[in-house]
Amino acid sequence: MHAMTESTDIKRKKLRIRAWRRGFKEADLILGRYADANLDTMRDDEVVLFEQLLEQEDQDIYGWIIGREPVPEAFRNSVMTALQAFKVEDDAQYGDGPRI
Repeated sequence: MHAMTESTDIKRKKLRIRAWRRGFKEADLILGRYADANLDTMRDDEVVLFEQLLEQEDQDIYGWIIGREPVPEAFRNSVMTALQAFKVEDDAQYGDGPRI
């Protein structure tokens, strides 16, 4: 069981880094701060959904989050709903990088 937990912890750390290192500033700020605020308490199925989302193009993800583009059916889920409701400004004191 310990190895499973350790593996999950490592996966969450990798996802946090991926969320912050998108290469598109607006996506970095939203996804990175969302990961910092939520990743540690997300259910395993939500972690999988977040990982699948991070595999998409930054411009697409950003467009879906801000409502510029319709969200594809495959990404209409609890993680996208939470991202769309997430307020970046609430966590702005942490600057432009992962909270360590």
